[in-house]
Amino acid sequence: MKTLSTAVAALLLASGAQAADMMDPAKLRQTVDQFLQVQSAGLPGKVTVTVGNVDQRMKLANCPAPEAFLMPGTKPWGKTTVGVRCTAPSPWTVYVPANVSVLGNYIAAAAPVPQGQPIVESQLATMQGDLTTLPASIATDKAQVLGRTSNIAISAGLPLRLDSLRKQSVVQTGQLVRLVSNGPGFKVSAEAKAGANAAEGQVVQVRTTGGQNISGIARAGGLVEVAF
Repeated sequence: MKTLSTAVAALLLASGAQAADMMDPAKLRQTVDQFLQVQSAGLPGKVTVTVGNVDQRMKLANCPAPEAFLMPGTKPWGKTTVGVRCTAPSPWTVYVPANVSVLGNYIAAAAPVPQGQPIVESQLATMQGDLTTLPASIATDKAQVLGRTSNIAISAGLPLRLDSLRKQSVVQTGQLVRLVSNGPGFKVSAEAKAGANAAEGQVVQVRTTGGQNISGIARAGGLVEVAF
């Protein structure tokens, strides 16, 4: 009986020692969670990190300092995969699924937005949702879209994407504009004709009355600024 008890105790001790030499899956998940919390700290909204399960069948050597990383081309946004590597005492690398949700405000159409017409505030509504599930380049502030025009017609309820909007032209093709340039001790002003449509801040080419082609920055009021 004593021999049997001794054998069982020895078996339990060996099993415990073996478990102590194995990497705890909970520590792996904690490493991933802490890594994603840091990586997503600057995202615009309330961030929630969910770490997926680790395969319990994996027998990884215990690692005193596991290092988490994102694979090239991935970011802490929506469904992602985080790698965890160990360099010593036994090198290994595993990949753990995770999800980063970002609850924040976005701008949607409160009423139909016709194509090509300036967007006004009555057509907009501020909504809240998981930004990671919405289209890329989503508008998050009304100031980003007011006064712009849409390349497509937008139905009520749909989010507004910045890549489908454009600023209103402040300079029109063929328009007579005032070419201006300021510098230390001088100011130049001349008349020219715009060669294309341009929004505020865009580069536009103009042609002077003397036939010279010059590029400048379009400004409201039919002005084009040139730096010499």
